[in-house]
Amino acid sequence: MSVTTKTGDKGQTRLFTGQSIAKDDLRVETYGTIDQLTATIGMARAFAQNARVKELLFQLQKQLGILMADFASRGQEPMITEEMLQSIEAEITNIEGSLPPLTKFLVPGETKAEAFLDFARTTARMAERRAWSLSRRGTVEDIDLRYLNRISDYLFILMRLENEDIPRR
Repeated sequence: MSVTTKTGDKGQTRLFTGQSIAKDDLRVETYGTIDQLTATIGMARAFAQNARVKELLFQLQKQLGILMADFASRGQEPMITEEMLQSIEAEITNIEGSLPPLTKFLVPGETKAEAFLDFARTTARMAERRAWSLSRRGTVEDIDLRYLNRISDYLFILMRLENEDIPRR
């Protein structure tokens, strides 16, 4: 199967269900923003020095592929699971407990990894806003919204873990 389908030449794309949909439909915008988030996380992972952070980012990228599939599958059983959500929540709690308390606002940019992780965090927020807009117009699974909501917190805590030994101004 070729990557070039030419269906996009007329402003259409297909969901996983086979349904044809406009390329600027809010559903496509939502999973496209999650795709952008995945790419941004890839940039952060490329610059990360902490092996644990690199591995957790890799696992997150794989799960975000599943989340995109949920948004591109309209009306089918979600593939994101409660266990996936609970795993991220447990990681956040675990990592946060290992870090010193935050006493001031962080200004990201001390390292490339930190800058990309913060960019990914804000991209996650943008994807979440798109998902909530879509939820008001159609079917979005609750688990997908909750999972997406945790991602920005997760990226923030991974940013802190990546740079825990870097002095702050």
